[in-house]
Amino acid sequence: MDTATHKASLWKIFGIFAKIGSFTIGGGYAMIPIIEKELQKRGWIGDDEMDDVIILAQSAPGLLAVNMAIFSGYKLRGLKGSIAATLGAIIPSFLIILLIAMVFTSFKENIVVQKIFAGLRPVAISLILVPAMNMAKKGCKEWWTWLIAALTLFLVAFLKVSVIWVLLCLIAGTLGFVWLKEEHAKKK
Repeated sequence: MDTATHKASLWKIFGIFAKIGSFTIGGGYAMIPIIEKELQKRGWIGDDEMDDVIILAQSAPGLLAVNMAIFSGYKLRGLKGSIAATLGAIIPSFLIILLIAMVFTSFKENIVVQKIFAGLRPVAISLILVPAMNMAKKGCKEWWTWLIAALTLFLVAFLKVSVIWVLLCLIAGTLGFVWLKEEHAKKK
């Protein structure tokens, strides 16, 4: 454990994730750049580690924001850090949603409230697209990785193919490619 990670107190971890959970609009994907910025400016996590956290969080079942808090907190302080980060990310959101649910029913027909929510939609979309673009820039180094990313986007977004099928096909294709490459190398 490096010194910056060791200095991360449980209260500090809780506070950072509570701040993130309080001010993030748009859900888990919108939290990615904020979590990344907060953890990196403190020297708690590097670029490569953050990419690993994002990939793990997306691969695990459950909410992305909670998964990111779990993995980030665990990286910082183990199980206790995981619990602190998760509670920090969840509690503000829970309280805000509870408050909105209690108040919103009486104001949902209000034109001002409708316009506020309409104005927040493009902001939420932007907050989701920024980490996606950053991940694409970092992860797609070759032309064929861009092709896979574009094909996956097309299949999932426009043809409504299940992500599970896309992943299974990519895994099978990769295994087949590696096997063929090894067979070809054996013949030489």
